[in-house]
Amino acid sequence: MQTRSAVAPRGRVVGATALVLTAVTALTGPAPATAAAAHAAVPAGAVPAGAAHAGAAPAGAVPAGVVPAGVVSRAGAADGPVQVPVLAWGPCTGPQDGFECATARVPLDHRRPGGPTIALAVTRRPAADPARRTGVLLLHPGGPGNSGVDFARNSHAALPAALRDAFDVVGYDMRGVARSGQVECWDDTEYAAAVDAARGVPGPGAVHGAVRQGADFEAACRQRSGGLVPFVGTGFNARDIDLLRRALGEETLSFYGRSFGSYVGTVYAAQFPRRVRAMVLDGAYDPRLYAEVPYAYDAAQFAALDAAVGRFLDWCAGNAAVCGFGEGRPRQALADLKRALDANPVITAGGRPATGYTLAYRLMFNINAGRVIWPYLGEALRAAQARRASFLLSPPSPATFDFLTVNTAVECADRVYPAGRPLLGALVGAHAGSAPLLGPPIGLGPPAYDHNHAPACVQWRADRPSRYEGSYRAAGSAPILVLGTTGDPDTPYQDAVALAGTLENGRLLTFAAEGHTAYNRSACVSALATGYLATLALPAQGTVCADEAPPEPVGRRTAGLEIDETREAIPVLR
Repeated sequence: MQTRSAVAPRGRVVGATALVLTAVTALTGPAPATAAAAHAAVPAGAVPAGAAHAGAAPAGAVPAGVVPAGVVSRAGAADGPVQVPVLAWGPCTGPQDGFECATARVPLDHRRPGGPTIALAVTRRPAADPARRTGVLLLHPGGPGNSGVDFARNSHAALPAALRDAFDVVGYDMRGVARSGQVECWDDTEYAAAVDAARGVPGPGAVHGAVRQGADFEAACRQRSGGLVPFVGTGFNARDIDLLRRALGEETLSFYGRSFGSYVGTVYAAQFPRRVRAMVLDGAYDPRLYAEVPYAYDAAQFAALDAAVGRFLDWCAGNAAVCGFGEGRPRQALADLKRALDANPVITAGGRPATGYTLAYRLMFNINAGRVIWPYLGEALRAAQARRASFLLSPPSPATFDFLTVNTAVECADRVYPAGRPLLGALVGAHAGSAPLLGPPIGLGPPAYDHNHAPACVQWRADRPSRYEGSYRAAGSAPILVLGTTGDPDTPYQDAVALAGTLENGRLLTFAAEGHTAYNRSACVSALATGYLATLALPAQGTVCADEAPPEPVGRRTAGLEIDETREAIPVLR
């Protein structure tokens, strides 16, 4: 464990342009949320309460036992009693890894608990030492869009024995994701056409094109998932978690939420503060900025991503022999490479073109691994220059399209942007321009990941009854541990500072490092967070861990180089 005393928080690295944009967009504020519920057709995976639902493998979850409704919030007040799901545990399909599986039926619309339901896939692995069992540890992945069932199963072995011995480790696919009623918008052919046509250096008319694609994506969501998308917001997801808690027979939950999972945990604690035993929020969101001032949140996220890529390129410039990309001028080399791939894409083994957009998209996710992967990024960029196979030249796949569809739909359900196409066009163009390394391809590309949701969300016509709109203080909760990484490209460090200050009982633990999230990327952070989950002992106020792994020599790693945004797991502590 390596710690040092607290230092002044390193805020977002934001240029003058981004600061102006943040100020302007903060002033615009969000548009009022709509109050009416959507009354579209019941989506696939939802059935009227009491109706037969054959084929719910491995276990049916016919609700039994009417229990008074729990805490209500402004994410739709329930109009009657809520039924607690019955979890009939059975073997999971696939590898027999000690996990059990079940199906939980929860209300599609939590304001109407007697109405249609939606089936949630749930998994658990019982505590290895029943004599020491403390309770349930719910693992929630990021995204939104990643499978929580897979996250729990893929992460279990990486958890310290202290947690595996004492907790039933539980995961679930949140509503709209994977086995829990996957949201459908563009089909695979439409999505592939959009990303294959995107460019690393968008030309004239790109802002107009992004707005047009946002409208087209929104229309497809209404057409193909109109009965589901109003109900996939985090307010309802948090209610699902509390029904799972009750179904598991627990008075309180322990919770680890990663990236977007930190926002889910924040909303859960806000709605059910007395049900939190312990909570770790890793790679945290500033919840107010995210949900209520989304243009400003986007501006800061563009800036954080570009700053992180810039620090990698600056390392390449100062370590040319190790990085091997750019011959001392890596920023110019990256710009040239994007243009070259746009003009003459590499055709992959699957017949798809890898363009400058493909390169930018992959850099956006791979930069999250931190300094340890920097030499591999240099090697992959050299391979791309030579038009050889490279994990940076892998176009998004159909599995990725499922992830990106949910990513957009959930955030459009959670966030209300100020209305108006003129403002949309002006700010989307300005945000992209303020982050010159990756901003233009990401911000002006088709609907995909966090940074470019505005073109779809501004034009989102579905009502948002599942959006959480209350206070984020979680007054009366147990202490909540917030993990923030100073050089995080995805969730800026200042967000963790803001969340810890927003929560009534928040405690910030800082990881002075590059990369996204902190748990199991730092032995120091992991020891402190594990100790808190196991014993409720918090780290000292102001603790900063500074034990990031240095850049790893190329050739040492034999697996894990192709960071797949659809497969998320807590990493194995190195």
